[in-house]
Amino acid sequence: MESVAYDVASGWRLTHDLDVFLGRAGEFLRSRPAMHTVPLTVTDALRRRGMDGYGKEAPVFGFLEREGAVRATLFRTPPYPLNLTPLSEEDADTLAALLVDLGHSPSGVFGDRDTTAAFAEAWQRRTGATVALRERQRLYRLGTLTPPEPAPPGRARVGSESDRDQLAQWYGEFAAIIGEDGSRDSGAWADDRISYGGATLWETPDGTPVSMAGCTDLIAGQIRVAPVYTPAHLRGRGYAGAATAEVSRAALAAGADEVLLFADLANPTSNGLYQRIGYRPVADFATYDFTTHDITATAAP
Repeated sequence: MESVAYDVASGWRLTHDLDVFLGRAGEFLRSRPAMHTVPLTVTDALRRRGMDGYGKEAPVFGFLEREGAVRATLFRTPPYPLNLTPLSEEDADTLAALLVDLGHSPSGVFGDRDTTAAFAEAWQRRTGATVALRERQRLYRLGTLTPPEPAPPGRARVGSESDRDQLAQWYGEFAAIIGEDGSRDSGAWADDRISYGGATLWETPDGTPVSMAGCTDLIAGQIRVAPVYTPAHLRGRGYAGAATAEVSRAALAAGADEVLLFADLANPTSNGLYQRIGYRPVADFATYDFTTHDITATAAP
């Protein structure tokens, strides 16, 4: 298998080689850390956890190169949707045509609102796929951190090995809620977050954990808060806000220039909470799911 497949007409290069991808597209990704937070953090996690960190099927990476410069990127870590950085409608259509020709069948697409809408339309037109908008999200950037007052009783602490089972359980519950149950090993997720202090727990005065707020590792000057989870029977008591404020404070203390998070636009409670803490909108993103007919592969990167 060649490390890079180059489509001369479109300018896209596709590869399974993470080093090739980052060697060529890394500077482009670092040029806009907020808008590129997902490819930055996912590729960083793949370096730490191995190329099977998100699934058994090999990830695919790509970059659009014109006049000697990278203009856009993609990656796909099956079974997760294709991830795209901003593209014009024309480039989204060209990419859809190329992926069809190469036999790719992504489960969906995630990226900024306009790019995903254009790609989903092109994919449906070229494949006859059923396309459904799954989720609309808003990317926020922390301005002035304003912890909730009064804070709920208790304190925050960084999760450790002794919290592994609790973190794994809560991540599994969170994944089920957002429709990703079973697609990622909860224990491996907990191990990864514990390895760099990437999970903060809020616990009551008697030491009982009641909420968690995770975060990515620092890369390209940004840290993204994710996920934030409180069990259903413990919600409405301020635990999530307190945990989010603490993990945000710790991110700033760790040297992050930008602290980011995504919120589901269908959840006004979380959007209001994050804005009260000090987060301000950056851009809107969307996820579309595809139900496609089988496509016979003609080539592969």
